[in-house]
Amino acid sequence: MQERITTAGILMQDGKYFIAKRENKGSIAGLWEFPGGKNRYGETEADTLKREFAEELGLTILVGELVCEHDFTNKDMLYHLKAYRVSADSVGNLPYRVHTEYRWVEPDELSDYPFAPSDQHIVAVLQSMRVIDT
Repeated sequence: MQERITTAGILMQDGKYFIAKRENKGSIAGLWEFPGGKNRYGETEADTLKREFAEELGLTILVGELVCEHDFTNKDMLYHLKAYRVSADSVGNLPYRVHTEYRWVEPDELSDYPFAPSDQHIVAVLQSMRVIDT
């Protein structure tokens, strides 16, 4: 089985997490996620997150600490999902390139949203940590 790294960025401001709803196509159509994406070979995980946030959201981010990681399988590929805390100076009107909605939600509201299966582990970790924005 082939293996690949994928990333997720956990953006938090004023005690709320930024989540995005995928457009209605692809394997996670219509589900919520923490933005990120697949690592291109040769990229660092931080480079992947910076590229994905720029491509999908038009945002320049700083990548912080690793919050959690876990493995999952999709279509005969073993993915190593690594979720990092990220920050951005300003999050204003974002383009809709691969998402149909964006929301800022309280930690205890995360379980109210249908997340992509790969991101459900991140939700559980964040709710158990009760991370406070600094």
